[in-house]
Amino acid sequence: MPTYIQLAVTNLARKSIFSGKGGTMMPLSLAAIGQKNVIRRIGGNAEIRSHLEHLGFVPGGDVTIITAMAGNQIVNVKDSRVAISREMAGKIWV
Repeated sequence: MPTYIQLAVTNLARKSIFSGKGGTMMPLSLAAIGQKNVIRRIGGNAEIRSHLEHLGFVPGGDVTIITAMAGNQIVNVKDSRVAISREMAGKIWV
């Protein structure tokens, strides 16, 4: 029988994943480690979107999660490794 935490995570994942014009999208924070993903959309206010764009997160670009530790992720984007928080990863839709 699943635990309360497993059910909560499953419900969160179901609510976070949706179908958009380009197919199914989800936040980068839910993507699998080592899987290459295409950035579909960048959310957040203009300042956050600009910051992520300067780091190399642009729609159509590729991003791969290298590792995740304590909620933070190290990702490979535009041949560079970048560390981002779970909140920032939640603004990047793949």
